[in-house]
Amino acid sequence: MHDAIKQRRMLRLVKSSAGLKDERKTIVNSESYFKQVERYADQIRKTRNADEIIRILDVVLSETRGLRFSDEIFSAKEQVKHAEEKIESLKNELEQLKGLVQTDQMTGAYNRRGLDEIFKREAARADRNGQSMGIALIDLDNFKQINDSLGHPYGDSVLINLVTVAKEVLRPSDTVARFGGEEFVIMLPDIEMEQALTVMYRLQNSLSKHSLIRGDDVIPPITFSAGVAIRSFGEPLNSVIGRADKALYQAKRAGKSRAIPALT
Repeated sequence: MHDAIKQRRMLRLVKSSAGLKDERKTIVNSESYFKQVERYADQIRKTRNADEIIRILDVVLSETRGLRFSDEIFSAKEQVKHAEEKIESLKNELEQLKGLVQTDQMTGAYNRRGLDEIFKREAARADRNGQSMGIALIDLDNFKQINDSLGHPYGDSVLINLVTVAKEVLRPSDTVARFGGEEFVIMLPDIEMEQALTVMYRLQNSLSKHSLIRGDDVIPPITFSAGVAIRSFGEPLNSVIGRADKALYQAKRAGKSRAIPALT
C-alpha cells in the first residue's frame, strides 16, 4: 500500500515536471521569435533588393502566423493580427514600388533595370530548356526631326504610341523595354530569326496604321529601324544587344524602316 502511494506521488511529480518543460519551451519559442525578427530587420536594413526584402517579409509573416497558433504565452492575438496586416501592407507597397522602379514612367515600358531582371529569368529558362531567344533593338527613324518640327510633347506621344502598339502586337510572353531616348529593346522568348523578323514587320505595319494626328497637320507615318539577334546559349545581355546594335546600324545605312538580322 505504501509503495502504491509512493508511485502515485512520483507519477504526479513527473507530470508536473513535463508541464514545466512545455511551458519553458513555449517561453523560449516566444523569445526566439522576437530575436529572429530583429535579425530579419537587420537583414532588411542591409539589402536594397526588393525581391529579397519581400522574401524576408514572407518568412516573418509565416513565423508570426505560426506563433499565433502554437505559442500559448503570446496571448495578445489582436496585436499579432495587427502585425500580420502591417507586414502584408508593407509587402504590397514594396511590390508596387518594385514595379515603379522597373518601369519607364512615361511610356509604361520596362526600363533597363526591368529589362535586366526579365532577361536573367528568361535567359535561365531558355538555357535550361534548350530554347532560343530573340532580341530586337529598334530605333525610331528621324526622331530628332520629329521633336524639332512638332515639339517634344508630340515626340513623347510618339514614344508612348509605339509602346502601346507593340503591346497589342506582341505575345504576352514578349517584353518591351525602353533602352534610352528613342531606342527600345524587344525580347522574344522561344523564337527563331525568321519569326522574329516577321514580328518586326508586323509591328511596322501596325504602327503605320496607328499614326497620331496633330490638329490639321498631315503627319507622315512613324517608322523604325531594327537589328535582330538570336541569343546563343549562355550569351549575356550586353553581348546580344551589341550584335543587334550593329545590325541596327546597317538598317539605318540601308535606308531605314527595315529590320536586319545580326551576325552570329
